[in-house]
Amino acid sequence: MQIFKVQGMSCGHCVKAITQALHAKDSKAEVEIDLGSKTVKVESAVPADTLIEAIREEGYEVSPA
Repeated sequence: MQIFKVQGMSCGHCVKAITQALHAKDSKAEVEIDLGSKTVKVESAVPADTLIEAIREEGYEVSPA
């Protein structure tokens, strides 16, 4: 399980955009997003750097939690 802090998430559109970006890198990834704590949990074999880049490409600030 990889956990990231993501700034700028505020709505369902954000959740959908980030989920789709992560699924583009790993279609089998399990993604859990908590808007309240601004965390994104990802169960994936893809390296963290790749997942972070996918989230950044959507316009969000992201760091490992």
